[in-house]
Amino acid sequence: MPSPQQARAQAYAITSAKAGPETEPSPTAQLRALFDRPRLSPGQRRIAQYLIEHITEAAFLSITDLADRAGVSQPSVTRFASAVGFSGYPALREKLQSIALGTRSAGAGQTEEHRGNELQAAVDAEIENLENLRRDLADTDRVIEAGRALSASTPLTVLGLRISVSLAEYFAYAARRIHPDVRLVTLGGSVAYDALLQSREAGGTWVLAFSMPRHAQETLTAVRVARSAGLKVALITDLALGPLADEADVTFATGTGSRLVFDSYAAPGVMCAALLQAMTDADPERTQARLEDYEQVADEHRFFLRD
Repeated sequence: MPSPQQARAQAYAITSAKAGPETEPSPTAQLRALFDRPRLSPGQRRIAQYLIEHITEAAFLSITDLADRAGVSQPSVTRFASAVGFSGYPALREKLQSIALGTRSAGAGQTEEHRGNELQAAVDAEIENLENLRRDLADTDRVIEAGRALSASTPLTVLGLRISVSLAEYFAYAARRIHPDVRLVTLGGSVAYDALLQSREAGGTWVLAFSMPRHAQETLTAVRVARSAGLKVALITDLALGPLADEADVTFATGTGSRLVFDSYAAPGVMCAALLQAMTDADPERTQARLEDYEQVADEHRFFLRD
């Protein structure tokens, strides 16, 4: 009998077919495309990030209020509007409002009496994050391409520091079932430097990095070390813009749950699983052989309880 992982690897290959037409991209994806300009200044990136994080409210702000909220000057907002392709702030705000109204209409029907308590509200926020991720994944090309690149990198380094350790450990644990050499880095500083440099010397070409809030300075430093060593970086984070995304070769930005004291990571977890699926699809023969070998060892040594 095939294991659940083997069955999924065979049954759910994302490279096997393209889905039909999907709904419009999520608000985050629309704004990321709108603001994807390589030469935005740090102040302009701050405006863009504020709009991404507060679209339903920010789209209706005056230029004065937006400048205050983003911590920039009014002329900076005007220059930002021009930098992202609009004649001025009024034209940009009109576009933002169309995106925001689409977001609000998608959530219409959830009346006050049905919002529930704070725990239920936290779940609702995660559902929205997952719905946004679903829309982002309508086009699978970026995930497929990244999965192939990660699969071909031997060794493959997985980096997660501080709060991001749990996601990195999950990904590395699963990736070791289908990849011959996965190296997990969960300590920063010189320990991370050594691991990254050794990975490159051993023939590695890619690092998968995780950065969840609060974003660690040592993560940014480690990513820069990886790039300087000649490694390419795939990044899973909650920020579509900013220093970490600027350093990465490919960024998968997913929302995190922030309604409770500690963040929750439903959407980043699914993003991990999507990249793992893409890696299994990239080399199905290796995947099958490794999973079969692992099941034999697991049965021989009784790793798991029988359900």
